[in-house]
Amino acid sequence: MTEGLTKAAARNIFYGGSLFFFLVFAALTAHSHYYIVNTSTQPLTDSVRLGKHVWEEHNCINCHTILGEGSYFAPEVGNVWTRYGGHQNPEGARMALAAWMRAQPTGAPNRRQMPYFEINDEEMEALIDFFEWTDSIDTQGWPPHPAG
Repeated sequence: MTEGLTKAAARNIFYGGSLFFFLVFAALTAHSHYYIVNTSTQPLTDSVRLGKHVWEEHNCINCHTILGEGSYFAPEVGNVWTRYGGHQNPEGARMALAAWMRAQPTGAPNRRQMPYFEINDEEMEALIDFFEWTDSIDTQGWPPHPAG
């Protein structure tokens, strides 16, 4: 009748299944990489790279989130370009973002205060370019609320 599962059959199922799922994993990884590089994001410019460097140098992620990663002490900045009207009025959004960051801390009582950072004009423009680039990423609906 039936012999049941032999050692050789079990070994073949194990190795065959392991190989199959490894290939599925590799294909999904390649597809994710292709999607991120070609569909999800815009190419990086030197200004965006400098803006990311400014973001990291001043440890902005210690207070802010960006695309859901970071601290929840201060607002999400992954969509700050949209919130400041950058799609309708890019120059106005740039001016407003720069003015807001340069006006910190406001000194308003009983409110969280963003510290003042010594950021020159080139770094400020690059940081705003980084915010614009981050806002252009297809996040598939994240953050769920426009205010972040």
